[in-house]
Amino acid sequence: MAFSLFRASKALVSSHLLPRIVTREWSCDISQKGIGYLKNQTPLINSYRQGSFFNRNNAEQLWKGATAVSNAGRKRGRMKSRRVIKNLNKGQVIGVGKVNMIWPGLNAPIIRGRELVQQQQLPEDPEREKKLFQLRDAIEKRRRAKLSPLERGWTGGKPGGRSIGPPDPVGDDTFEGFDTRILEYKMVSTMTGNMGRKRRVSTFVITGNRNGLAGFAVAKAPEGRPALRIAKNRAATKLIYIKRYKEHTVYHDFVCQFGKSRVFVYQKNEGFGLHGNRAIKTCCEIVGIKNLLVKVEGSHNLQHVIKAFFIGLLQQKTHEEIAEDKKLHLVEFREENGNYPVVIASPTEVRKPHEIKSDEVLDFTQYVMGGKIRYIKPKSPPYYTKLPSWQIRLRKTAYLRNKEEVRTRIYAEHGELRSFYTDEYPTAKPSLWSKDKKTKNIEEE
Repeated sequence: MAFSLFRASKALVSSHLLPRIVTREWSCDISQKGIGYLKNQTPLINSYRQGSFFNRNNAEQLWKGATAVSNAGRKRGRMKSRRVIKNLNKGQVIGVGKVNMIWPGLNAPIIRGRELVQQQQLPEDPEREKKLFQLRDAIEKRRRAKLSPLERGWTGGKPGGRSIGPPDPVGDDTFEGFDTRILEYKMVSTMTGNMGRKRRVSTFVITGNRNGLAGFAVAKAPEGRPALRIAKNRAATKLIYIKRYKEHTVYHDFVCQFGKSRVFVYQKNEGFGLHGNRAIKTCCEIVGIKNLLVKVEGSHNLQHVIKAFFIGLLQQKTHEEIAEDKKLHLVEFREENGNYPVVIASPTEVRKPHEIKSDEVLDFTQYVMGGKIRYIKPKSPPYYTKLPSWQIRLRKTAYLRNKEEVRTRIYAEHGELRSFYTDEYPTAKPSLWSKDKKTKNIEEE
C-alpha cells in the first residue's frame, strides 16, 4: 500500500496537478516496526522566469515602437511632432533604488578600513524621485540655438532669408564685403528608371556687396549643405551691376513680366523704406536699395518674381539716357518744393517745338511704364450705404457736410472764426459755447 501511494504522489507532481511553485515530495519510510507511512519533507521551490513584451525587447526597440514615423508620415510633417526619446537610465546608479540599502560589493566597498561592511538599510531619500523627474524633463526640453536678429530668417526655423556668408575665395581673390541670402530651399524629385524616385534639395540664393553688385543662382544636390555651397559659388560667377538713383532707390518706376509673374516697382523718397514681397526686400538689401515699393501680380512663383525684378532693374534708364532718347529736357516737380521746376538732365541737341508730334507721350510716368498702369481695385462701399435708412441720415446731416473743412479754412485764412458780415458788423462773431467757458462766466459774475 505504501509503495502504491508513493508512486501516486510522483505521478501527481509529474503531471503538474500539484501547485507549480511549491511542491511537496513524499517518501516511504518502513524502518519503524515494518510499518509503511508517508513522511513530509522540506518544500522545494521551482525557479522560473517571467517572459513578456517588456523584457523580450531592449530599450531601443521599445522606443522605436513608440516614436517611429512612417515614410508617408515624414512627407506630411509628422516627424516634427514625434516624442523625444529619453534616457531613463540617466541619474540612476546600480544598487540604488527606492529602498535605500547598503549592498557591500555593489554600491559600497566590502571592507572599509579594517571593518567588514554589513548589509543595512538607510533612511529613505524623499528627494530622489523628484531629482529623477527633473533630469528627465531637462532631456525632453529642446534647447534651440539662439540666433541674433540679423541671422534669423523670414519665419520660424525655416532657412528662407538666412545668411550663409560670402562666397568661397577663388585663388587669391576673396569676396570681402559680400553676403549671401537663401531665397528658396525645397525638396524636388525625379523618377528614374533604375533608382526610382530620386530626391534632391533645390536652393535659390542671391549674393552681393550691398553697393550695386549682385547675382543669383539655382543649384541642386542630394544634401542641403552642398546645394547651398554650389549655389553660393555659382551666384558669385554671375554678378551684375545695378544702377541706383542717389545710391538709395531706382531711377524711375517700371513694370516687368517673366512668365506669369508681373512686378510693378515704384521709386520712393528717402525714409520710405522697403515695402513689398519679402524675397524682393531681401534682394534690395543685398543690392543696396533702401527705399522702394513693389507690387506683384499674377503668379507668385519665387524664381519668376526675382527674375522679373532683376530684368526691370537692368532695363531701367538713367535720366541722361532718357533725355538723350527723347532729345528733350527732363524736368522734375516736387510738392515739397512747391512744384518748382528743376532741370535734372539735358540732351546734347534739343528738338524744336515744331518737331514734337501732337500725339507724342511727354508724361514721364507713362513713358517709363510703357503705357501700362496697375489696376487698383476700389474699396467696396459698406453694406449699410444700400439701405433706405442711410439716405435718411444723409438728408438729416446735409447741412453739416463741410462744416469742419470750412472752419479749418477760415482759421487758416483769417486766424479766427468769422463770417462775411464780420467787417460790416463787428458784433456778428460766432460764440463758441463750451461747458468750461460757461462755468467761468458764472464764477466771474
